[in-house]
Amino acid sequence: MAVSGRVYKTLYRHVLTRIDAEVAHHWAFAGMRLAGRVPVAPDLLRRSFTTDDDRLRVRALGLDFPTPLGLAAGFDKNATGLKSLGNFGFACVEVGTVTALPQPGNPRPRLHRLVADRAVVNRMGFNNDGAEVVARRLRQYRAVPPAHPVVVGVNIGKSKVVDEADAAADYATSARLLAPYADYLVVNVSSPNTPGLRDLQAVEKLRPVLAAVREAADGAAHRHVPLLVKIAPDLSDADVDAVADLALDLGLDGIVATNTTIGREGLRTPPEVVEAAGGGGLSGAPLKARSLEVLRRLAARTHGSLVLVGVGGIETAADVAERLEAGASLVQAYTAFIYEGPGWARRVLDQLAASRTRREGDR
Repeated sequence: MAVSGRVYKTLYRHVLTRIDAEVAHHWAFAGMRLAGRVPVAPDLLRRSFTTDDDRLRVRALGLDFPTPLGLAAGFDKNATGLKSLGNFGFACVEVGTVTALPQPGNPRPRLHRLVADRAVVNRMGFNNDGAEVVARRLRQYRAVPPAHPVVVGVNIGKSKVVDEADAAADYATSARLLAPYADYLVVNVSSPNTPGLRDLQAVEKLRPVLAAVREAADGAAHRHVPLLVKIAPDLSDADVDAVADLALDLGLDGIVATNTTIGREGLRTPPEVVEAAGGGGLSGAPLKARSLEVLRRLAARTHGSLVLVGVGGIETAADVAERLEAGASLVQAYTAFIYEGPGWARRVLDQLAASRTRREGDR
């Protein structure tokens, strides 16, 4: 494991950082998918990159997770890698963000690394194949699942060309198509890369969106599909409380905290490099403190009534443990996986399991 980590870091430093970040992502993801199709490779990958430890099992959202660690939305936007990503240590993959209408996203370049901060700036703009195509892929995945399937969440957003007044219907269309194949749904109203989207976090605008998604999902799936909302770290404390209260009022199942930030404070990357990266959402280590703060506030506000998913700046087993202790049932990561490589999830989970053994021994 340590050797694979060193090899990846060398490859990342000398090769991947010299390539456009989005191109590098496509190459790496294609390689992971290809490896999953080679005979015997999935078993070899699982032996190398996954862990099976009863101390890590989690029951949340009415689902069983072998570990609390999932892959956040944004990595597999179109549900093309579900049969492979579980081989790299993730208990759950959140597909998306998916919109009702297919869309190309924002002009390139739209993905930038801030290596000194172990961060990424993205302004992808919900580039995806659309809910109908993604639903077809998910249906195929369900028809012939791999030997070790992952929990599949589906993150849905607003189509860029749809007016705010029609947002509820747009989200409902995605929910209707995708809910039958999703283990849970996440309503994304917090990406900074679709104009006006974050305005939907205001409770008077968010309520009809969530109500429409709830009705559409349950009607299409003929079962209760766990429904969560994903919020921004840039919300004021009062707005965080308001969203929590709305989630409780509507009977949502949980909240994902948090999405990327539009803030750029405290970065070590030279200002001219940050400026060159442009606007968009910042993910990675700089997000850690605020995401944890929002999580703690949600936990205090909801008193354990909702499943909380901690996201943002998670890099180590200590980070995972801190989110779980702060009230999260599950955690997700993305940026650390990019910087640390395929062995990262297992290293974190093995360390988390070991830390739990030490704590039990100290009692």
